[in-house]
Amino acid sequence: MNGVEVAAGVRVPVPAEGELWVVGAVVLDPAGRAFVQLRGPVRRLFPDTWDIVGGHVEAGETVLGALAREVREETGWVLRRVVRGLGVGAWEAGGLLRHSVDFVVEVDGDLERPALEWDKHPRFAWVGVEDLPVLLVNREPGDTVIHDIVAAALRPPG
Repeated sequence: MNGVEVAAGVRVPVPAEGELWVVGAVVLDPAGRAFVQLRGPVRRLFPDTWDIVGGHVEAGETVLGALAREVREETGWVLRRVVRGLGVGAWEAGGLLRHSVDFVVEVDGDLERPALEWDKHPRFAWVGVEDLPVLLVNREPGDTVIHDIVAAALRPPG
């Protein structure tokens, strides 16, 4: 799909008509750290919390198309390869059921200089296993979703 390679064994779901889907991308740097960005204080959902790159699949868009678009919009990088899946789930926010799928991905671009949407994400960081607790800051008690996705991405496959 548009030059995006998908590693063998990676399952890419196809949303059913009318379903709301959210895609997430965990980018790892050469040191094995994961890219995260801080959601701004005025964001409707999850303000002032750390997040991975991602967003909603728009009408008529595929999961891979949405993943590539979100990577480009939120970082300026170009999605090159989907390395592995991190799981499919469902969650509710704002009274709407959303399905989600997250991937470890490889990108092209300058990892030291992401082109953030600064009004939406005022900061970014590269986190390793020792940094995982920061992903729980400002989250509701029991909300470990982003922490758990990044922790899974940081674990060696297998």
